[in-house]
Amino acid sequence: QFADYIWPGLNQLFTEVSRSYYLSNGKWPVSMILRVPIGAYGSGGPYHSSSVESVVCNIKGIKVAYPSTGADLKGLMKSAYYDPNPVVMLEHKGLYWSKIKGTEEARTIEPDEDYIIPFGKARLVLDADNETLKKGETLTVITYGMGVYWAKNAAKQFVGKIEIIDLRTLVPLDEETVFASVKKHGKCIVLTEEPKPNSFAQALAGRIQEYCFEHLDAPVKVIGAVDLPAIPLSSVLEQAM
Repeated sequence: QFADYIWPGLNQLFTEVSRSYYLSNGKWPVSMILRVPIGAYGSGGPYHSSSVESVVCNIKGIKVAYPSTGADLKGLMKSAYYDPNPVVMLEHKGLYWSKIKGTEEARTIEPDEDYIIPFGKARLVLDADNETLKKGETLTVITYGMGVYWAKNAAKQFVGKIEIIDLRTLVPLDEETVFASVKKHGKCIVLTEEPKPNSFAQALAGRIQEYCFEHLDAPVKVIGAVDLPAIPLSSVLEQAM
């Protein structure tokens, strides 16, 4: 029921589910969807609040989705259903019913029953102003999940200067959209709810700097949670982290 409870299942997920297709030369594919409520919300404490995407993304052979809206959740869920690969679907608890202030846009009109979002296709959440872009005063924020709403709320202080890309799926990653956005603006923030060290976000920043180096006006900035072993039970400390 919560991301923190995924650890006892890692043996099956890592050793069996993710490797079956490869080790059987395609004879025994495992098609499955593992839905995982994730993220800090409502004083859930150390056993109901963790972000685990960096660990999951290192399990080769599975796909990882992290939608930020109800419509994206449905579209990705249907895509996962028809996918022959095992899929982990990370769903932020604070975005269910838009329970956190500033996340109202996560609650969307239900799309058509045939609505499907292909894996590996990021979403443009916010576009920067062309005139501001020409002046070199813009940057792009690459994020996912709750980070989409942190970025959108922060961008209100910098009208026309911020582009926001919602990854939607972490594996596969839409490198084409990410790199194009970075090259367009020359400045980039990768925003995550996880602590920064050894994270998916930090690895993504490394890929951006490797493939977009000549277009960057500054190092890629990674912003994440405070580096602590667990989410505190106290709502004040949870928010501070």
